[in-house]
Amino acid sequence: MSAVQDAGLEDRVRLMRQEGSLLTNSGRPAAGARRLRAALRLLRWSPGVAPAHPVLTSHVLISLGLAEAELGDTARGLATLDAAEVIVSGRDRPILWQQRALVLHRAGRVNEAMRLLDAAVPLLVRDGDPFTLTSALLTRVAIGIGVGRTRRAREDLRLCKEIAAREGFALTEAKVAHDVGCCAVLDGDIPAALRAFEEAAERYAEHGAGYLPVLAMDKARALLSTGLAGEAARELDSAFALFTADRFSVDYAWAELTRAQAALAVGDAATARDWAVRAGRRFRRHGDHAWAAVADLTAMRALLVTNRSPAAVSVRCGRLAGRLRALGLANDADLADLLAARALLDAGRPEQARQVRAVRGRGGPLEVRLLRRLVRARLGDGGRALRELRTGLDLLHAQRSRWGSTELRAALFTTGAELARQGLGLALAGGSPRLVFAWTERHRAQSFRLAPVRPPADQVVRDALAELRQLNHNLREAELRNRSDPATRARCASLERLVRQRTWQLEGGGPRREVVSLAAVQAQLADRVMVSFFDHDDRLAALVVDGRRIRMVELGSTSVVVETVTRLLHDLDALCGRRVPARLEEAVIRSINHHVGLLSSGVAAPLRDLLGDADVVVVPTNQLSALPWGLLPEFRGRPVTVALSASTWSFARQTATNPAPRRGGLLVGGPRLPHAEKEVIGISAVHPRARCVTGPAATVEAVLEALDGIDFAHLVAHGHHEPDNVLFSCLDLADGPLMAYDLARLERAPRHVVLSACDVGQANVRAGDEALGFTAALLHSGTSSVIASVARVPDDLAVEVMSSYHRALAAGAEPARALADAAAAESRIPLVCFGAG
Repeated sequence: MSAVQDAGLEDRVRLMRQEGSLLTNSGRPAAGARRLRAALRLLRWSPGVAPAHPVLTSHVLISLGLAEAELGDTARGLATLDAAEVIVSGRDRPILWQQRALVLHRAGRVNEAMRLLDAAVPLLVRDGDPFTLTSALLTRVAIGIGVGRTRRAREDLRLCKEIAAREGFALTEAKVAHDVGCCAVLDGDIPAALRAFEEAAERYAEHGAGYLPVLAMDKARALLSTGLAGEAARELDSAFALFTADRFSVDYAWAELTRAQAALAVGDAATARDWAVRAGRRFRRHGDHAWAAVADLTAMRALLVTNRSPAAVSVRCGRLAGRLRALGLANDADLADLLAARALLDAGRPEQARQVRAVRGRGGPLEVRLLRRLVRARLGDGGRALRELRTGLDLLHAQRSRWGSTELRAALFTTGAELARQGLGLALAGGSPRLVFAWTERHRAQSFRLAPVRPPADQVVRDALAELRQLNHNLREAELRNRSDPATRARCASLERLVRQRTWQLEGGGPRREVVSLAAVQAQLADRVMVSFFDHDDRLAALVVDGRRIRMVELGSTSVVVETVTRLLHDLDALCGRRVPARLEEAVIRSINHHVGLLSSGVAAPLRDLLGDADVVVVPTNQLSALPWGLLPEFRGRPVTVALSASTWSFARQTATNPAPRRGGLLVGGPRLPHAEKEVIGISAVHPRARCVTGPAATVEAVLEALDGIDFAHLVAHGHHEPDNVLFSCLDLADGPLMAYDLARLERAPRHVVLSACDVGQANVRAGDEALGFTAALLHSGTSSVIASVARVPDDLAVEVMSSYHRALAAGAEPARALADAAAAESRIPLVCFGAG
């Protein structure tokens, strides 16, 4: 071969090697491997034969070794790198070490990988090879993240970012953003993690779309850590849809493992175990023993939920802890140890559980620390056990306070729910109503103890909400014409998801209010009586508190009461806003009376003697928050205030009784409500100085601007409670919906708000009695009291009731008293006073 031909061959092979490496690094290793093997054929390379082009051949072999390993054949990839080792030059040896370290890391051999990287990085710095240096640094970062050591990882990422920006390595910049997000997840800073993941997604979309499913998996893990298992599952759906044959092996195994963790988070242990076993098999085929052990740990957690032989499970968990520790996965080993301790406790072997290494340990990720508190609580006596559980909930609340999103704050980890349930069980076993009260307050509606976060101006969110408003308006118009528009609905769902994800990125901060003591609540109650409901193992009970005493009353099955409330609300909706045949109307009224009677006998009657004639503050649990209390005979005509917790009621009373100066009132009439203008006119006669905004003038921006800092507001508008996306619950205004998300923009929430139409008093109630919905958003933003309906309101009754209500309010009555008097004569008004009362 002539020198010219030889040079042409080398140029062609260099290009093919560059193309093959780019394909592998962009998430397409199968295509990359094909290109690199073709390059070796051009070089006429054969194992054991000295190549004619040793330097170039070694470069191709180094790149091919990674591509083969990425396809799931670690042994073949390492063998190819062994072949490169024979012919590699001294200058290129650090490059080979870096590539071998990457393959070893992907196979879970992290200690070997770290030794190679620590040897290679100084040489790469010396030789001035920026691309290989950034690759080595990113691999070292990935190992640091894998073992939970973020300090050195952040230092490597800072250097990597500087090099990538200087050299124009766009894909490397995307990987840096991705890993910054992973570090933030480990540090518990989920808003920062989600911002970093969003930046990485934008960069990957342009420079390495093959990495998007991996990013989706890491984002799903971040959401799992907040308790948003449903959102994590949706993120995983998108990851699975993005996988191609090129990335089918180890990355797909990670997706399966994350799917298992999501199933475990929602209590589906059988599905979790199936996915974890699949992931473990795939990791083992890839030679990745570390991740296979992590998959086994997830399967063991699922097995612990369903297995009837806890002693046998404890042995398996103990062995697994040893494997994990030998692999350098100390945090996972501690988790396995703690699972073994739990299994021993379930098997009635507390002394053996006490000897488990991790039980006596300290530190670790939040999940490990919380599980340690649970185990220690079961090993301790009553007082010590409750201290352990209180500390666990305090850790959880400290984590929650770092998040600015109302939705994230309302989420509760699975372990957090266990802490609360175990603590309540201990309090009940102690037989002290005071202790039960203190414990229910410690874990109830904790997000409302945190100061609301005002989001910064975000043009992306503003634009998305504006488009969403218009599209929702279009959908309402289409519904009136009996037309469906699936494309517009899909676009609305996409915009809602965008807004939620941007909101999750808000940082927390601000003061945290302490749980209010029983004595402080009793001092504020004066002549009122508080009824605080709670559930334990599907048994409903109530704590009845007055100014001097607290008593506990057992009631019955929680699920039966919740089902009865649901049926009552359906019946109330059935009679409202439509004409029904007389016989059907009679049947529905009989059903309403039947369900009211069941709730009266099951919930209210056992409390009658303890309530006397006093005003009542109700602290509901579960879906009791949606019960229209004024319909029950025991509460009709009696002032009833519904508060999310005794502490939130206390905070709201302090604000209501010491109000800061505010300006006037606001009356708003929304579209497509025939009685809206009549209702507004009637109320304006009571409040002649209130500002009236009706018709085309009642736009979202105009109403938001008018609401800011107002003393009271009365809004007559169609409302919609959205159970699937509760913070998109809304009121219909002239140009589209005013959503719960919009309320976060208020600098100063109105003191008192009346929402007289539809069902925006409803809320989705999560674990820990965390409520999300339009009314809850108003209360969270600082509104002292809200009058809202938990079902549809009959138009013919609303106008007169609301006029009477405002006359009483203007005469000096508090909201709860004014509503009780105005609605006393009506048996079907599902209006409720929320907040301070």
